[in-house]
Amino acid sequence: MLPSRDDLPLSLHSAAQVRDLDARLIAAGTPGFDLMQRAAHAAWRALRRRWPEAGSLCVLAGRGNNAGDGYLVAALAQRAGWRVKVLAVGAADALIGDAALARDEAIAAGVAIQPWSECAALDGVVVDALLGTGLSGAVHEPYAQAIRLLNTSGLPVLAIDIPSGLCADTGRVLGVAVRADLTVTFIGLKLGLFTADAPDQVGELVFDDLQADPALTAATPKVAERMAIGSLSRLAQRPRTAHKGQFGHLLVVGGDRGLGGAALLSAESALRSGAGLVSLATRPEHVPAALARRPEVMCAGVSSANQLLALAEQADVLVAGPGLGQGAWGRSLLSALAGLSVPQVWDADALNLLAAGQVNLPDACVITPHPGEAARLLGIPTAEVQADRPRAALSLAQKFNAVALLKGAGSLVAAPDGRLALCDRGHPVMAGAGLGDVLAGLIGALLAQGMDGFAATCLAVWLHANAGENLARQGRGLAASDLIPTIRQLLEEFAPCLK
Repeated sequence: MLPSRDDLPLSLHSAAQVRDLDARLIAAGTPGFDLMQRAAHAAWRALRRRWPEAGSLCVLAGRGNNAGDGYLVAALAQRAGWRVKVLAVGAADALIGDAALARDEAIAAGVAIQPWSECAALDGVVVDALLGTGLSGAVHEPYAQAIRLLNTSGLPVLAIDIPSGLCADTGRVLGVAVRADLTVTFIGLKLGLFTADAPDQVGELVFDDLQADPALTAATPKVAERMAIGSLSRLAQRPRTAHKGQFGHLLVVGGDRGLGGAALLSAESALRSGAGLVSLATRPEHVPAALARRPEVMCAGVSSANQLLALAEQADVLVAGPGLGQGAWGRSLLSALAGLSVPQVWDADALNLLAAGQVNLPDACVITPHPGEAARLLGIPTAEVQADRPRAALSLAQKFNAVALLKGAGSLVAAPDGRLALCDRGHPVMAGAGLGDVLAGLIGALLAQGMDGFAATCLAVWLHANAGENLARQGRGLAASDLIPTIRQLLEEFAPCLK
């Protein structure tokens, strides 16, 4: 079943872009304190929906406008008859501007404000109004201490705008970060709410545009776009006179000794995703098992590059790498494919051989690395990839002049022209072997049916992730092949074959 449309915007922004939008809203006539009050009301509404019977609120407040939001939430809760206190981790008397006005409003409402201490008691629903989106370096004391104590408290947590300690641009935890149950974010969605460490920190995400002028919002630059029903390209419907020759001949190359299943998973995925013809070039000893499992796939045993080229010349799209290995057999086959000018998807060991300098990537390729493979391709540590996944994805696309899919939580698809798309679907049950092989075959099948590399990769990633979410209802133990029939069903729901 396809996901229902959500109410989150499609555009994703950097923290600087959202701050600029905020400034332009103020310049256009909306006072900053009005925006702060709207943010507080949005957070308070979300809090009451999530914890309607809580009756007790504790706000951890810092020193900037994020703290101002927290003070105003405290005032709203106090007026609603809740037991409320503010623990001022940033000195309350040091606040300036709109944040100072918010503090004064909380005091006028009767909110008790206490200085932060490691002995301070946390209770009720805790509101994280500590640091906001301006953080760039590691969290310092006493904020780090407050975050650590909050994370071990076991209390429900609402984060205002972003969990404190989470980088708004990259989703990286900056030393330590709040683990929120609910995050209410404003004006524009920040890319860092969706990738890297973010899925473990953000919890449920609620967005409020604070009644921003739609014209100003639409004119704001974005760094990426969310993959969603409204942003993805669709396969064209098929005429009633369609035949298999109109939907591409895809060839999967892989399956060294002991790895035959990977290539077969890719081939079966491509077949079930609508490629007109699917062939598999693999080790000769794997052919009987492949034919027994999936006789619709034209399976050929190859022992040399010359044998492979005879098959590849008939193909419209190539998928290289699943189970390919890094030995002489795999190297020779990949070298042969590197000289062909047809769209190709390079996955798994094809990427490891590329990173080792064993072969050059041809034009019109899609590469699909996980973070470790991306690190080898870029010549940097894996931790550096994960520290700034958007930059890593764009660097891969530009370095190899290819569409680059950086897999992982908050998968990213980058194009050489700078386009960047993010998938915020998926489930932890998908952490298993073979799922990447299924995804590579799906991308190849969409290419074979006429989609361009960026559009095909985005749609494939989104279908793959949603299939995993659907199957996650059955619990742990998801096998990669379980995804294939579900992907087929989702693809038909999203883009029906026949009107």
